[in-house]
Amino acid sequence: MAIKVMIVDDSSVVRQVVQDILARHHDIEVIGTAPDPIFAMTRMKTQWPDVLLLDIEMPRMDGITFLKQIMVEHPTPVVICSTLTQKGADITMEALAAGAVSVITKPTLGLRNFLQDNSNDLVSAIRAASRARVSNLRSMPARAPAASSSTSTSAGAIRERMENPKLSADAVLNAPTSNAFLPTTEKIVALGTSTGGTQALEVILTALPRNTPGVVVVQHMPEKFTKSFADRLNGMCEVEVLEAQHNDRIVPGRVLIAPGGKHMVVKRSGAQYHVDVVDGPLVSRHRPSVDVLFRSVAKCAGRNAVGFIMTGMGDDGAQGLKEMHDTGATTYAQDEASCVVFGMPKEAIELGGVDEVVGLDRIAGLIQRVGR
Repeated sequence: MAIKVMIVDDSSVVRQVVQDILARHHDIEVIGTAPDPIFAMTRMKTQWPDVLLLDIEMPRMDGITFLKQIMVEHPTPVVICSTLTQKGADITMEALAAGAVSVITKPTLGLRNFLQDNSNDLVSAIRAASRARVSNLRSMPARAPAASSSTSTSAGAIRERMENPKLSADAVLNAPTSNAFLPTTEKIVALGTSTGGTQALEVILTALPRNTPGVVVVQHMPEKFTKSFADRLNGMCEVEVLEAQHNDRIVPGRVLIAPGGKHMVVKRSGAQYHVDVVDGPLVSRHRPSVDVLFRSVAKCAGRNAVGFIMTGMGDDGAQGLKEMHDTGATTYAQDEASCVVFGMPKEAIELGGVDEVVGLDRIAGLIQRVGR
């Protein structure tokens, strides 16, 4: 069955170019285009799409309002494709909070060439969205103005992925060589997630008390968005939530989120842990990469750490979690039933790096038990 797509964008150029791109793929069928949500709703009454490709700034009704209406009345995977998301992280976060599966930014100039050059990523986003369990986004508590569901991809990040081969964590740091770790008084928790992860992280982090062990997080996001994401969570949580900076300590009651466009690695000094924020190539086609974070935890913490791999597309983090497992860490994967996309956890399970598969509703409780 072909994936039925509706394109809603006030630019006739975007509608035509995207329709031409998608027409080349036999597993995708464009069932209609519309210049604004009012026209779209009229067309969707006769045939409902599997995926909506949606702009934000449009006449008569903006894309955010339309997205919220769709998620209440007829939950449908939505990929936001808009220039506005490059101008402000808050708009991107609002789109994700409203239930978008992913967000792709497009440039204000050279739009036709951009869409043609990056057609593979657009097609991949639509295919991934068609497999997303949007019902799991609806079942999570909605808190405005919190972020909720996925990743955002910038034009620069797309271009870099296309121009470079897929690299492992070896491109940033060497593999662990030992699992002989002395116990430390401080334990650390490492979380890795992508599509569906921002809302899942909200569920987990808002449930943690102040005395929670230190937590380090990679959520796939580009530059600027992670600061907005961390600030929003910090206003909702008992724990302190920060976008990580170089040499930040990992301490109880603190959650450090890797900054977009940088890798985050954990280092140990005596019995204490801190993070370094470093440059480097894309690893598993991401920066920040879950594999890089997990490998660093395996190298410096081993059995003093606990790792969780959560909802997301692809396999980033699977190898790193296996390395954590092999150096003595306790490792968990989010179960398929509670994932928006069961990609990253599935890969980690198949690789043999997971001690236990658990539902999203159990993760906060497991984190609280670390070190007790």
